[in-house]
Amino acid sequence: MVIVWINGAFGAGKSSTARELVDLIPNSTLYDPELIGGAMSWLLPQKRLAEVNDFQDLPIWRRMVVDTAAALLAEVGGVLVVPMTLLRQEYRDEIFGGLAARRIEVRHVLLAPDETILRERILARTPDGSDPEALERVRRWSLDHIEPFRAARADWLDADAYAVDTSALSVAEAAATVAEALGSGDAISCGIVQTPEPTGETLAAGVLLFDEQDRFLLVDPTYKPGWEFPGGVVEQGEAPARAGMREVAEEIGLELESVPRLLLVDWERPQPPGYGGLRLLFDGGTLPAARADRLLLPGAELRGWRFVTEEEAAEMLPPVRYQRLRWALRARERGTVLNLEAGVPVG
Repeated sequence: MVIVWINGAFGAGKSSTARELVDLIPNSTLYDPELIGGAMSWLLPQKRLAEVNDFQDLPIWRRMVVDTAAALLAEVGGVLVVPMTLLRQEYRDEIFGGLAARRIEVRHVLLAPDETILRERILARTPDGSDPEALERVRRWSLDHIEPFRAARADWLDADAYAVDTSALSVAEAAATVAEALGSGDAISCGIVQTPEPTGETLAAGVLLFDEQDRFLLVDPTYKPGWEFPGGVVEQGEAPARAGMREVAEEIGLELESVPRLLLVDWERPQPPGYGGLRLLFDGGTLPAARADRLLLPGAELRGWRFVTEEEAAEMLPPVRYQRLRWALRARERGTVLNLEAGVPVG
């Protein structure tokens, strides 16, 4: 199962190119997540809709994009061609990671006309049955998002997607160029770790690794939004501490010399669509500067790593992980082990 995700600025011609591309790729189907956005006005209370400026900011939209893609592929098979602008890297992580968890291959293509050409195309748009005021709103929306698109290209988008300069290409030529890149393998699959989604509560082990300034290591996964501790799900028949050691070796290329000490056990309550389960944090000890400088960064799994302070982590971690971190640090200071339920010590 394959998705060809056509990204680009608003007004870059994603939808028209995608329609042409479906005719060039055998057994392919057009899937426009814009339809999911339109459904939000029917599914959610107006109060909730008023809290966001873009339907992409709604977690339900991002989940439904993934779930609908999986259901559609199960129904029709083959290839889905998806025209949709994604400018926020954390949304890319969440959506592409969710697709990868369902064993769906994603090929990310970027339509990238010159900015002057893009502006001309936006202003040249003509009514397609909509009223002039609606057309003007679309034009203004597209123009207002050129700067965020430029920033996303500089920050992450160009490194993630196969870019096609469509400045001098017609829609048919752009589609043919994309099809050729897909066929030749130039537009390769996104390197996302395909961790199967859990079907029940899980047991996960994280490891805190410290530098000589007593800062601890956080990693930035490519397959989900937000920073995290090194670690992962404990496999069947695997000891939790050994799972943490395995994950550290796989993620950053560091072989721990001794079994890490348990700092806390935290029960994470199920919050659909998540199943929750037990989360363990271990103390992996202090890394000498020479070892810390030799950490590896597998491109398919991690985008980056940083040693940070507790205060810095508050801006980087989701609240549930930050609470877990705070209590793990307190347990380390006291030389004890803490039992938590949903981030709160008990017993």
